[in-house]
Amino acid sequence: MIVATTNRSLAPVTVEAVGQGKHVIVEKPVGRTVAEIDTVISAACKAGVHVQVGFNHRYHPSLQRARELVDSGALGPLLFIRGRYGHGGRVGYEKEWRSDPEISGGGELIDQGVHLIDLARWFLGDFTQVDGHTHTYFWRMPVDDNAFVSLRTPSNQTAWLHVSCTEWKNMFSFEVYGRDGKIDIQGLGGSYGVERLALYRMQAQMGPPETTIWEYPGEDKSWQSETADFIRSVELGVDRGPTLHDARAVLEVVESIYRQSLQ
Repeated sequence: MIVATTNRSLAPVTVEAVGQGKHVIVEKPVGRTVAEIDTVISAACKAGVHVQVGFNHRYHPSLQRARELVDSGALGPLLFIRGRYGHGGRVGYEKEWRSDPEISGGGELIDQGVHLIDLARWFLGDFTQVDGHTHTYFWRMPVDDNAFVSLRTPSNQTAWLHVSCTEWKNMFSFEVYGRDGKIDIQGLGGSYGVERLALYRMQAQMGPPETTIWEYPGEDKSWQSETADFIRSVELGVDRGPTLHDARAVLEVVESIYRQSLQ
């Protein structure tokens, strides 16, 4: 079963579904709060069903290739990540459900921001220091239209992230830096531009790096890949994709930043 509703309904609908013994893909962020996600975790554990979270960006071909390159040691030990993600909204955006905190739970941070936080965790692991703030610069709505985030692991690996719905030209940029090289991902297809990954490997003499570029034109098939992985997970009885615990860790970061923004 796929649960893809507004944020307010994600957790209760998923709890109902797993209570009926259904395996579920639930769209990010699973709930508006950590407490809502906890209700889903409890229900899923009790029912003994498989629940996967819709962090579909992990399934874009550039991110899949990046994961392979990092796992192969092509970058050496990882140092930091820099990510930016944004769009420009549309006429009436401030009247849509995403602008209502009761329905959405927040603004740009809980919308596109959760994707960047999840990807950063996917590469660097859990973050023990969370700093950041949100602000509403343009849209007349009671939720944030920009969020600025700095995350650190226990070994000081850092993710520096910015999400925005005042980007005007849709964009996605995700860079992974290691001791021996760098991955630079740009675009997600469609209005975000052709999906492209560049691998820059540092040479012994330094100077210009050895460069390899992959491009992924065509339609976005991340949802198909995500669904196929979910089916394999159910068949094998293992977690292959993003889990409820991943979603919970992401929402812990989101809640921390929202609290800091109120100070």
